[in-house]
Order: sequence, then structure tokens, then C-alpha cells
Amino acid sequence: MSASPLDKYTELRYNEKKTNREGGAVDIIQTFYDNMAAQYDKLFQDWDASVHEQAEILHRLFASCGYDSSARLLDCACGIGTQAIGLAALGYAVTASDISPPELRRAEENAARHGVSVRFAHADFRALSETFTEPFDIVIAMDNALPHMLTDAALETAVRSITGQLRQGGIFAASIRDYDSLLSCKPPYSPPYIHKNADGQRVSFQTWDWHGECYHLVQYIIEDTGLPRVSKFECDYRAVRRSELSALLLANGCKEVTWRMPEETGFYQPIVTAVKA
Repeated sequence: MSASPLDKYTELRYNEKKTNREGGAVDIIQTFYDNMAAQYDKLFQDWDASVHEQAEILHRLFASCGYDSSARLLDCACGIGTQAIGLAALGYAVTASDISPPELRRAEENAARHGVSVRFAHADFRALSETFTEPFDIVIAMDNALPHMLTDAALETAVRSITGQLRQGGIFAASIRDYDSLLSCKPPYSPPYIHKNADGQRVSFQTWDWHGECYHLVQYIIEDTGLPRVSKFECDYRAVRRSELSALLLANGCKEVTWRMPEETGFYQPIVTAVKA
């Protein structure tokens, strides 16, 4: 039986990343975030304000799961520190890791600017045990990080790696897009964000080229202040349904899997929490 277009697409993209990694070059995920490191904060109207707003949302979420700021927390997809820095400011003992060295450098600079202490480490969340030996009370992977895994096997590898860093009774929290809704219409683009300032405006939006349940994303950032400037970044995602991620968490040592929607939490994406059994 011949492979479906979806199978061919995911195999092609996954093998491309695997070959690049084995060849010593960076993979497509790392390239995307390496290139975006200097401009990631431009996706926000006020990145500094978002740091503290998102930390408060997560702090309330952790409290509902029985944890306070004395918890040891690992942000395994920290990017430029959007969640890690705000949580450190609330008193959490934060370790933050990412696959992208340029984003880690930005995160370190941002942490210093905010006057907080965060332990940073370069790590792939598909293989956290290669970097960390200690368990954590909380592990987070926010901002749609897990759907970079284009195959069932890759996603399970990531989930197993992450849950493996949780102590018994610890919690995992992640946010992903509402793919259960998006898959019903497969929109070709995201609504633009328009951020106005005294000098003009900045517009950011994404185009999505769908291949079955995967899509190729192109992120545009247009700065219309003086001479217009357009930046473009590309990567791939897979639309992970909530039931799929829930099943993987339950199959890899977790219980009490709970989904909370934006209207409940105030966060811009659905958030899943799971307790390590």
C-alpha cells in the first residue's frame, strides 16, 4: 500500500531534521528559533508586561494543583524567557532550557535586565535526561512547543523525556493551539496582530500551508516605522488534538490530565496539566 500524502510529508520533514542533526548542522526547529531570537519579543505589544501577566496566570494554575513558589521548576522550552523570568520573579527556583543558543543568550540578558536568578542550560526537550539528572516539581513547555513534533514517535519521545524529569506527584503544564477547532477549517493564515506606537506600527501574522494534519508556517513581522522592514521566519507544526496528547501523558506515567481553555485561565492558548503518578 502506498503512503498517504500526510505520511510522505511527515516522513520527509522528520527525516530532514534527523539527517541534519546527524550531520552536525542545526535542525529546522532550532534554525527557526535561532533566526527569531532577536525579534521574538516583537510578537508582543509589551513583552515585559506579558512576562509578569503570564507568570501570574501560571502561578494561579500551579496553586490550584497544590504547588506554590517554593517549587523547583523546569521550563524546557524557555525561548527568550517569557515564562521563566516572570516565575523566577515570583520566587520559583527556575531552571530554563532551550534548543536554541541565541534564544538562551537573549533569555540570559532578559533575566539580568529583570534582576532575577535563573539557571539556564542548552537542552533538547526530546532528550532532557542527557542534561538534567535531578527531578523537578513542575515542568512546563509553553507557547505551542510540542506540536513541532511532526510524527507520533517524535511526540511520544518528547512526552516521555519531559515526564521523566518529574518527581512523583509533580505536574507538567503545556500550552498548544486549539487544534481541535482549527482542524475543522484549516485556515490558511492567522489574524494579524497590530501594535501601534509613537513612531508607527508593527504588524505580525502567519500563513499556514496545510499538508494533512501538518502545516508549514511562515511568520511575518512588518515594521512600519520610517523605512518599512519585513522579516520572515519558517517552520513546521503538526496539529495535535487534545485527546492525542492526553493519551500520551496517561501512557507515560501521568494521571489527572486536565485541559483548561483561555476563557478559564486568561492565557491565550489552551493549557493541559498532568500529575506524575
